[in-house]
Amino acid sequence: MAKKGKKYLEAAKLIDRTKAYSVVEAVELAKKANFSKFDATVEVAFRLGVDPKKADQQIRGAVVLPNGTGKTQRVLVFAKGEKAKEAEAAGADFVGDADYINKIQQGWFDFDVIVATPDMMGEVGKLGRVLGPKGLMPNPKTGTVTFDVTKAVNEIKAGKVEYRVDKAGNIHAPIGKVSFEDAKLVENFTTIYETLQKVKPAAAKGTYMKNISVTTTMGPGVKVDASTFNAK
Repeated sequence: MAKKGKKYLEAAKLIDRTKAYSVVEAVELAKKANFSKFDATVEVAFRLGVDPKKADQQIRGAVVLPNGTGKTQRVLVFAKGEKAKEAEAAGADFVGDADYINKIQQGWFDFDVIVATPDMMGEVGKLGRVLGPKGLMPNPKTGTVTFDVTKAVNEIKAGKVEYRVDKAGNIHAPIGKVSFEDAKLVENFTTIYETLQKVKPAAAKGTYMKNISVTTTMGPGVKVDASTFNAK
């Protein structure tokens, strides 16, 4: 294991590792324990009681955070004709078709999210090998393959985050920045928590929310006691 720095160890002293905190306390502590000079991202990590190897226990989707993420996403839209005009009007950063496919093939990645109209997916699919490993491939489950490009662009710009369970049953998602008010981070956290409760697979057995923690980019994790608030 990598040796932890002095600042990290100092920050870790603020947190009782044996305790699970209320969401409000966890957010407060994670911010206090943040020692980076920049406006760090606050993240939440869920360890879920699911078996991602089974198709009926895979969890993937997207949710718009009420207070955004504090980061402006650069959106590339693959569309033609009227849909391309719509995407431009909605505020997409880049709009095109074959020209952008060529640019990506040559190593261009100055964007954060791709939206594609369904009729473009045959072409976009050719980029699977480069986009797949980076998690950039558009997907109907996350609302990024759609003819409603206006809605897709607006939601991404408003603070939409994608979530996906990894092989170990974990989901990581940003809930804002250290500079956010605590209440806004708590509200964003609650939105993700409630979304994951709603998408709980029927096949999942035993404890669903096994472990929840809040952390900042470089700071130590703070364990959250899920029973401190009830999902609506």
